[in-house]
Amino acid sequence: MGKVLIIGAGGVGTVVAHKMAALPEVFTDIMLASRTKSKCDAIARKIGGNRIKTAQVDADNVPQLVELIRTFKPDLVVNVALPYQDLTIMDACLETETSYLDTANYEPKNEAKFEYKWQWAYQNRFKEAGITAILGCGFDPGVTSVFTAYAAKHHFDEIHYLDIVDCNAGEHGKAFATNFNPEINIREVTQRGKYWEDGQWKETAPHEIHKPLNYPNIGPKESYLIYHEELESLVKNFPTLKRARFWMTFGQEYLTHLRVIQNIGMAGIEPIMYEGREIVPIQFLKAVLPNPGDLGENYKGETSIGCRIRGKKDGKEKTYYIYNNCSHEVAYQETGTQAVSYTTGVPAMIGAMMYLQGLWKKPGVFNVEEFNPDPFMEALNQYGLPWHELHNVDLEMD
Repeated sequence: MGKVLIIGAGGVGTVVAHKMAALPEVFTDIMLASRTKSKCDAIARKIGGNRIKTAQVDADNVPQLVELIRTFKPDLVVNVALPYQDLTIMDACLETETSYLDTANYEPKNEAKFEYKWQWAYQNRFKEAGITAILGCGFDPGVTSVFTAYAAKHHFDEIHYLDIVDCNAGEHGKAFATNFNPEINIREVTQRGKYWEDGQWKETAPHEIHKPLNYPNIGPKESYLIYHEELESLVKNFPTLKRARFWMTFGQEYLTHLRVIQNIGMAGIEPIMYEGREIVPIQFLKAVLPNPGDLGENYKGETSIGCRIRGKKDGKEKTYYIYNNCSHEVAYQETGTQAVSYTTGVPAMIGAMMYLQGLWKKPGVFNVEEFNPDPFMEALNQYGLPWHELHNVDLEMD
């Protein structure tokens, strides 16, 4: 049906490649490219069957990207590289008139700031080129946004309150490790909190607001209000929202390590001089922390991510909780990765499938909630991320 170029050979890229390779009727040709070709080669060998071609590319280098895209001629570029590289990859897609999909919004290297404005600015250029950009097609953002769209379509006349809840109840046996790229992970969870209420953004100190929430099959876990990128697009696309928040669980040991890392300056993103050369502290820290891609083998437990929604249906107050639980062990058995990579990679594959099937395909730049949620929701059940619904339950939210 179509050719796909995957850029990025970390845990998420591994999952995307595995899941695409299993669907030759949809993904006829697949290329996996990264700065380090040997990583791509290792993934391709593990998948086998000569399903995956590999290439070396610097995702910061537009001419290199353009050359690779023109040589391989994909129908779609799937960007699972670093958020810093979204714009260079989008530029290459524009130059070659190739559609684009990613899992995380652009973030400038020199500022820990998650914002869609840089990518939304490509709207007219993608529209004029007749190509599609699908933004934020992981789990959160991604599935959580599709969950919201599905709820709005089928269960609510108006959505008023949205709480996205993300729990990782897994244990990997390490003193401290991050579940995806440490540089991105630490920047994300240490920034100031922010949520939408009464038509404006309200900021909090990092981890200032927290409360225990009960997660299905897991139980109570302390959950912290942080800012997450899908809130920005959801409040734009669902204007009836009176409040939208994002909550994530952290263990006390994790938070203690995080405070120490911050207090000694190792979370810094500004270069410092060390023995005559510039280094960025958080990049050095990344080099000494466990590789997230190596955590899967000993990871036990599961994740639980979902949306808790309150609003009106037929003039009556209604509550609704939709969620997925994903086992680290099951994810590892299938793809050799832990559940955090799995829950991001599977939706990226599904989004690519939606595009190639013509279901999510229109000129311009779009967040996932702007497409029809129904075929995506069906595919989640089919390809490893089954979801569950609870109606008119206690959402544990004020």
